[in-house]
Amino acid sequence: MQTQLKMLCLGSLLAFSTVASAQTYGPSDEGRRFNDGSKVVCKNVEVQRNSKDPNRIAGTAIGAVAGGLLGNQVGGGNGKKVATVAGAVAGGAAGRHIQGNQQSKNGDRVVERRCERRYP
Repeated sequence: MQTQLKMLCLGSLLAFSTVASAQTYGPSDEGRRFNDGSKVVCKNVEVQRNSKDPNRIAGTAIGAVAGGLLGNQVGGGNGKKVATVAGAVAGGAAGRHIQGNQQSKNGDRVVERRCERRYP
């Protein structure tokens, strides 16, 4: 038990030190070279902003409810339960897809400069 506790503490310490030492690079670092042959490369990336529901939770929930209600109208007994669940799953997927399409049409798109370290 003592050994397991020590290993758990050592593992969490190692994970924390890895996360804590993560380096971020900005446009001012572009072209910077390191001893291992890697360098910082920057590029322009188009990203979407002002999305109030980036995870599409509302579309998924509304679609699941509507699909479940429609699925509940089909069959009887255990078949009705299966149809309700299947309708909820299909409706949730459809609602998520529809909301994603709407957000991509209506969202604001901006260009950001993102930099990362590239290894040879």
